[in-house]
Amino acid sequence: MDISLLRHYVVVAHELDLAKAATELGVSHATLSGSLNQVEALVGAHLVNRATSTMSLTDAGELFLVTANDEIAAYEAANKPPAPKAGGKAKANKGKGRAPRVKGEPLPYKKRQSR
Repeated sequence: MDISLLRHYVVVAHELDLAKAATELGVSHATLSGSLNQVEALVGAHLVNRATSTMSLTDAGELFLVTANDEIAAYEAANKPPAPKAGGKAKANKGKGRAPRVKGEPLPYKKRQSR
């Protein structure tokens, strides 16, 4: 099952309002309703009672909510970025390379400085 479908279901289950859930997810009401229908088709059971004026989760919906939260947590744990390497920025080695130029001093690699 697609992780975005699971995320859509979890937000709908927490909000229990398609309009609020669609606003929170940044998708249209129709997209969210279609995602909810796809989840119910894949699971094979009605997860949300939409017949009444207020939405509510069915018993299967309550059980699937726990499973969906576990799946999302496992997905995020598996896909989190690697931790940065320990230690700071390496310092430049001092004492190697050419000496810095000092104003008024002749260049170290020339015999005589031109005027």
